[in-house]
Amino acid sequence: MSDWTDRLPEAARSYIGDRRVDEVECIVSDIAGVARGKAMPAFKFGKQTSFFLPNSIFLQTITGEWADNPSGAFTEPDMILIPDYATATAAPWTADVTLQVIHDAVDQQGRPVPVSPRNVLRRVVELYNAEGWTPIVAPEMEFFLVARNIDPNMPVMPPMGRTGRRAAAKQAYSMSAVDEYGKVIDDIYDFAEAQGFEIDGILQEGGAGQVEINLAHGDPVALADQIFFFKRLIREAALRHDCFATFMAKPIEGEPGSAMHIHHSVVETATDLNIFSDAKGGETEAFLHFIAGMQTHLPAAVALLAPYVNSYRRYVPDFAAPINLEWGRDNRTTGLRVPISGPEARRLENRLAGMDCNPYLGLAASLACGYLGLKERKMPQPECTGDAYMSETDLPYNLGDALDLLEENAALRDVLGPEFCGVYDSVKRNEYKEFLQVISPWEREHLLLNV
Repeated sequence: MSDWTDRLPEAARSYIGDRRVDEVECIVSDIAGVARGKAMPAFKFGKQTSFFLPNSIFLQTITGEWADNPSGAFTEPDMILIPDYATATAAPWTADVTLQVIHDAVDQQGRPVPVSPRNVLRRVVELYNAEGWTPIVAPEMEFFLVARNIDPNMPVMPPMGRTGRRAAAKQAYSMSAVDEYGKVIDDIYDFAEAQGFEIDGILQEGGAGQVEINLAHGDPVALADQIFFFKRLIREAALRHDCFATFMAKPIEGEPGSAMHIHHSVVETATDLNIFSDAKGGETEAFLHFIAGMQTHLPAAVALLAPYVNSYRRYVPDFAAPINLEWGRDNRTTGLRVPISGPEARRLENRLAGMDCNPYLGLAASLACGYLGLKERKMPQPECTGDAYMSETDLPYNLGDALDLLEENAALRDVLGPEFCGVYDSVKRNEYKEFLQVISPWEREHLLLNV
């Protein structure tokens, strides 16, 4: 092996074995969470220490348009991409031996590019570290397997299972339902193993063809990297079996949406003890401050947790989605849930994030709210012990309102980075403007001849 392959993680080296690496994909996450970058022959990658890409990729919308640059001139200077070899992992669905490597984005003076989503998350983690804290997260990934949809004008349909019937809804936790598309699940397991990823569990969710994957807890940046890779991995597994995998928040009318629930805990770096639990195992004030920070700042953070117009279709009553900022112990109707656990694993689950969010930005926004709570030291609202679906919501109802709340929250913008927030606002308002220009089938059906 060459020098650079000696620096790879064990899983990547095991995947290569005694074979020759053919290609390396040098990638970064854009604002949407799409992998951007370049592929190159492995021998060329091994000779270079950095690569160049225009910083304008962070101004590209999900439709491929370009948002206005809030800082003024649109000159597209190059940023420098530096490989993070710890992220190197296989692309096991390719015909040849291909590796994916996430890169750090720095400017030409070597400073982290503040609008890079991975750098935004790292910035938030470093704020915790400066206080002597280490944040820990455990994300849950929900997604739908759906029939191939090649005409955007047609509704999304559940996939055809091995029985010849379409996947059925309301089969949560059913093993038979998972078996309907077991070959896709098998490939997800195989790809994950080849990439060195640990899956805590896979289960059938409540929607038709809806699956949940739980990941082990750990470092936020490393877990965001995994979700970034997992989305592509899952899509590739589905394509092998003539179906699509989608991470849209609400792909099928009348079905539940897909969330990225985020479990949070914080440990004291020096002692590795959970700051949410005291010496006797009880809840600390820090735990309550963390909850209060979520209740205070999540309305402004929703713009990052629910980043598209479709995201807000998930926030409806009685569809297993939170529509409130209530908190409660072992209460899944609350937006903020305290799961049953021992003192060392005491944590808070944020159930608001959609699976369509950029994992770096979703984790950054959620952690930022908790961080502000720890710093502001406020107390939360009283615990909700009943059905929180009956509560009033303080959440925005659409993307435009969510962006307005983010713009008004100076504390959250300061934690995430003002320059990033300016770019994010520009990209999302461009997408929202484009959506409002589209005439929907509902409008044609009910307004064309009746108004």
